[in-house]
Amino acid sequence: MIHVKEAIVVEGKYDKIKLSSFLDALIIETDGFRIFKDKEKMAMLRKLARTRGLVILTDSDSAGFLIRNYLTGSIPAEQIKHAYIPDLFGKEKRKAAPSKEGKLGVEGVPVETILEALRRAGVGTEEQEENAGGRKITKTDLYLAGLSGGPGSSEKRRKLLRRLNLPEHLSASSLPGVLNSLMSYEDFVRLTSEESEPSGQG
Repeated sequence: MIHVKEAIVVEGKYDKIKLSSFLDALIIETDGFRIFKDKEKMAMLRKLARTRGLVILTDSDSAGFLIRNYLTGSIPAEQIKHAYIPDLFGKEKRKAAPSKEGKLGVEGVPVETILEALRRAGVGTEEQEENAGGRKITKTDLYLAGLSGGPGSSEKRRKLLRRLNLPEHLSASSLPGVLNSLMSYEDFVRLTSEESEPSGQG
């Protein structure tokens, strides 16, 4: 069993069952969209965020991002770590049909994928802290790299997200925080200049 200090927030009971099979952690379900009206559970999540920190691990579909964004808007950013599972397509064994977007949820993805998502979020590792001194990737860097605010930027961003195995619903405003946990500013510059591959003289 892998011990996780932070409380992990998932959408439903099957996600919790999956994580409980290999993580020694406090795992809290949002019960899907019920969290939007459940004041008591929200108060508990705020308290846990203050005392031990939260890891948000929702599905990579639009419903999962709706829940993630709601929690992000309700709890101070410094108390939250975001773990993102990539867009993997398929159907959970217990379901008769795939989800509306055809993506596997937390319960359906391999254990290794979840562990990688937690590692990328900086859970159970101090390596992100060590990188904290370097130059950070900012929203301006995304704009200058053509990944936001310009013609074709959303398509370029989607390509980058696919390349990094991140979910397509990840917004431009959330992207710098995720990129900073994955790479240095220099790595980002290398990656985006590879993507551009300018032809002719510049």
